[in-house]
Amino acid sequence: MKNAIRISCTRRNLKVVRDFVSGFLGSYQLSELHTNQIVLAVDEVVANLIIHGNQEDESQFLDVRVSMRNQEFGIEIEDESPTSYSPSSYKEPDLQEFVRIGKKGGVGMMLVNRIMDRVEFTTVGAHNVCRLYKKLG
Repeated sequence: MKNAIRISCTRRNLKVVRDFVSGFLGSYQLSELHTNQIVLAVDEVVANLIIHGNQEDESQFLDVRVSMRNQEFGIEIEDESPTSYSPSSYKEPDLQEFVRIGKKGGVGMMLVNRIMDRVEFTTVGAHNVCRLYKKLG
């Protein structure tokens, strides 16, 4: 199975990524719950990079690679974002405060951090790499 794809930065490609990750995970006999959780985490990160990191600019691209090593699923998502979007500076939100003020949104990365075992963001110049890892064994 192919373990890498390149997509343009449009929301229409979120389904392409979800199908790609689901297809890859399908050969590893995971529970439906584990598969759906991983797909959700990947979808959230990719959506953030498309929307916030690249302003849905279809001339920009994300490279998505998946792997499985020693019962650990890994995914790398790379882009060349021209913005100052900085997911590595993420801080866990105060959910009680969000509820109090009625804020919607802003909890996706919290969900990603709770689903995945490790989340790493690195940036060098305009080159960004997000790595997500989940132990499956």
